[in-house]
Amino acid sequence: MKKLNVTIQLEMSVPDDWALVQTSEGTPVVKLPNGVFMDLAIEPLFASNPEETWSSTEDEEVLNDILDMVESEEVTYEFVTH
Repeated sequence: MKKLNVTIQLEMSVPDDWALVQTSEGTPVVKLPNGVFMDLAIEPLFASNPEETWSSTEDEEVLNDILDMVESEEVTYEFVTH
């Protein structure tokens, strides 16, 4: 079995009322208005032709098989102010 490292870095312009909070396990998540929380994570996309439309799978077993291959996940959030 080979290891695949995936690094995801996003730069987003977000509303001023978004905030960073931590779960009880210390995982950072984004607090949105009205008590909604968001965690950005990877979701596998599939296509029968790489030049056509990509979509997520409706097959939970396929999704679970892919997610079971993830040994660890780390997401870092940081607000940048100028």
